[in-house]
Amino acid sequence: MSQTLVQPRCWGHVVNEVFDLRDSSDALGDVEELRRRMDAEGYLFLPGLLNREEVLDARREVCSRLAAAGYLAPDADIMEARARPGMRYDKVMETVANGNPQLHSVLYSGPMMEFWREFLGGEVRHFDYTWFRTIFPGPGTASHCDVVYMGRGTPRLYTAWTPIGDIDTELGGLMILEGSNNHRKLRESYCKMDVDSYCENREGPAGLDAWQKGTGGWLGKNPNQIQKSLGGRWLTTPLYRAGDVLVFTVFTVHAGMDNQTANRIRLSSDSRYQLASEPADERWIGENPVGHGPGAKRGLIC
Repeated sequence: MSQTLVQPRCWGHVVNEVFDLRDSSDALGDVEELRRRMDAEGYLFLPGLLNREEVLDARREVCSRLAAAGYLAPDADIMEARARPGMRYDKVMETVANGNPQLHSVLYSGPMMEFWREFLGGEVRHFDYTWFRTIFPGPGTASHCDVVYMGRGTPRLYTAWTPIGDIDTELGGLMILEGSNNHRKLRESYCKMDVDSYCENREGPAGLDAWQKGTGGWLGKNPNQIQKSLGGRWLTTPLYRAGDVLVFTVFTVHAGMDNQTANRIRLSSDSRYQLASEPADERWIGENPVGHGPGAKRGLIC
């Protein structure tokens, strides 16, 4: 895909200033330097970490499944992932990720797992649940930290955002708020939230009704207000390529940019990794993880 001059947007807001992600592929093999950068900046951008052809094989399998389910335009090459007119489906699609050996090979073996074993310094456990994003033209994902969705295990949990195909600014991609993982007030307030907990003794926004679907957790839809409040710089790249990986802490503020194309679907995955010796969030492990379903809800007295 070619790069474009489209300005990054998030939930309709033009992002005032966006800077380039730091390429950390120069530090591969120097685990102490990788850890230092992660601690200081909240992320590592690793272009070409994965085998590009294997990622494109996973894309072909994903697109074949989308086509079979009727989501793709029948008169276009399925690898272009062009949406059938009138189709709107921008939520996680478990059917795309489950039982997908090509995708799982990219995410849970080979260079990906080799990286995490070195970075974490031990045997690695990945979550059994795979988040797969099929973002149709329109809004992306508002600013948030992952810890509010998966914070019941170790805090040393990391996300790998993996583009399943090339993604330019028009198609959108991920933005990282540099250094936000070290924002003390954010860590002491918002980052202590659990979207599946509710107050048994209260009604309204804190009560069960507001959290039935586990849809809370966003910091806000306007990235410029988020940046003004927290400081730091929004970072991205003009072109993510199949084979690139962007990894970050669960305390790092990030957002998915809007898909500004006419009919292309943005395909990417979010996978999570930690030391196997540390506790894991029970919502995302096992043969059939409960996720944000009824079994995940926790009533509190507050």
